[in-house]
Amino acid sequence: MFEITVTADFCAAHALTVAGIKEPVHGHNWHVTVTLVGTELDDDGLLCDFHTVESSVHAITDEFNNTNLNDHAVFRENNPSAERVAEYIASELHQRVAPTLAPHARVAAVSVTEAPGCIATYRPSGH
Repeated sequence: MFEITVTADFCAAHALTVAGIKEPVHGHNWHVTVTLVGTELDDDGLLCDFHTVESSVHAITDEFNNTNLNDHAVFRENNPSAERVAEYIASELHQRVAPTLAPHARVAAVSVTEAPGCIATYRPSGH
């Protein structure tokens, strides 16, 4: 099994509602780690070109940079928790790069660090 990892950072605020109580809006320096896996390399000896994944991850995270996550349509109905942010990034990345990855690679996991030592990971099952 081969694996590549791409990271990105962004700054954003959010306010979660926990047990019916909305916390104050506060910011984080978010760190995103995307892992792709596959059992074969392409004809160039690559699982996937790093730049392809990196540009897509940055395009997704740039939408959040210096914003309040609660203001984004995707989070209007759901808490913008680290778990939901990881899930959203994984889904968006799959939609943007899946055709260029197949059949050699797939998005295996997206981890989002909200604060040092606080990491949420989403592992897509259907991709």
